[in-house]
Amino acid sequence: MKILLHDNGSHLRFAPLTLTRPVGDLRMGILTNRERWELVVPEATVFFHTETYLSGKYPATIEADLEINANLIPNEEVIAAILSLGENDQLFFEGTWLARKGSGDDHVNFTGQEPLIISQRWHIYQMNDRALHADFELLTAGRKSQKLSSTNIVIGDSSQIFVEEGAIIEAAVFNTKTGPIYIGKHAEIMEGSVVRGPFAMCEHSALKLSAKVYGATTLGPHCKVGGEVSNVVFQAYSNKGHDGFLGNALIGEWCNLGADTNTSNLKNNYGNVSTYCYEKGEEIRTDVQFMGVCMGDHSKCGINTMFNTATVVGVSSNIYGAGFPEKYVPSFSWGGAGETVPFRFDKAIDYANNMMVRRGTVLSNEEIAILRHIADKK
Repeated sequence: MKILLHDNGSHLRFAPLTLTRPVGDLRMGILTNRERWELVVPEATVFFHTETYLSGKYPATIEADLEINANLIPNEEVIAAILSLGENDQLFFEGTWLARKGSGDDHVNFTGQEPLIISQRWHIYQMNDRALHADFELLTAGRKSQKLSSTNIVIGDSSQIFVEEGAIIEAAVFNTKTGPIYIGKHAEIMEGSVVRGPFAMCEHSALKLSAKVYGATTLGPHCKVGGEVSNVVFQAYSNKGHDGFLGNALIGEWCNLGADTNTSNLKNNYGNVSTYCYEKGEEIRTDVQFMGVCMGDHSKCGINTMFNTATVVGVSSNIYGAGFPEKYVPSFSWGGAGETVPFRFDKAIDYANNMMVRRGTVLSNEEIAILRHIADKK
């Protein structure tokens, strides 16, 4: 089976995270949409309808058996409805397109519980609670968790903690009264950490000593996190290894937040925030009160960096120095408060590979081409 995840015209709404990936490869909850469909349809190959410059890494197909809205975060009920579509059926929920099979000439309405559909980047953390609950059920149904060591403390229902094989967890405190907790394969939670669900950490991720985590928070694969985090989604391979606060935030892949980096997630007047919108190319007013930093792939910040509420940092930027940087930092920027200069492309590639080689990988030719496109268009 060939499944095509369609950006549905919303690609730039999720930038800077989607400058380097399709909407269908964004992580939210525990999984990406690609991973969800590969899990429930193991024989499927997943393709993407996205921006042309991404197609080298994320190929498309014109022969899809199913075409699915990538903004839809499916639960078991929605998955069942999509997989049962008849030939040439097209599925909608209250006028919003969800999926089609064949020509899609025959319209069908989804009548189940309202599905989770994201349409703005801040929905990724705002709705992460729902996605975490759905993914927890999807991943753990009919399976048995590894036993949690007696050195740990559980507040609430211990059945709402699922531990995959190889995970190392000692002397931590877990509270499941506000949601489930999922610990991936070979993940580690170091001593003194306190976790309030819903929470997920994927394979080979780590919570550093005495980390404090409020839900709904997700650590993608190979992330290392310390200090205090609240309602944050890390995509993968990113680090916040030291003290400092990060809340209502989105962090891409291969990012690093220096020691004592702190982010504001609420204005002093408690009003709704304005933030940079890639789709409009300008700052827009939102209906959101809580919003921290959103950082694109391969960006980094130095020690003691301070980010204003609703700051947006593009791809491959290096932020450092005293004071608050601008609320919008374009991709391939170098500097901090008051002054940034272009980050030379060759240097940016070198810096990215320096971080990646520590994890046994380097940028592929397809990834370099994507970064070149972003650098040329910034």
